[in-house]
Amino acid sequence: MNTVTTLQDPPVPIRAKLATAWTSFMFLYIYVDYFALYKPGFVDDLRAGVVWHFDVSQPLLVAFLVLVSIPAVMIALSVALPARATRIVTLVVASLYVPVTAFNGLGEAWTWFYGLSIALELMLLAFILRAAWTWPRAVQIGDTTPEPVLLDTP
Repeated sequence: MNTVTTLQDPPVPIRAKLATAWTSFMFLYIYVDYFALYKPGFVDDLRAGVVWHFDVSQPLLVAFLVLVSIPAVMIALSVALPARATRIVTLVVASLYVPVTAFNGLGEAWTWFYGLSIALELMLLAFILRAAWTWPRAVQIGDTTPEPVLLDTP
């Protein structure tokens, strides 16, 4: 007797998909910055107090912290906010991060490294946007008006 078994493939909740995609985005975001430390001259520029074309300062580091914190917070918000709020916030934040992500490649000579990282980040953002845009809707069949309850009072 031949028995064919198939793997069970339950649907993944949209919130889990979003939180996972934001987590993947964060890993890429952080590791690209980490691996950039290996570029020749990068650490020397850091020691000289320069990042890209900017002098290292508290406002610059706060700006960097904000840029990294928003997607990090989106991981938690994807599962904590009500559905409608999660969808709206996700669509807004992911839409804003598309140009931010593309900007990261401007003026870079390491086109393979930054090109691949930006492409991967943009694919994750596209997945996030599509998942939020096509958020499953609850189906209501028939009249959803509750029937009045009559109480027998003596």
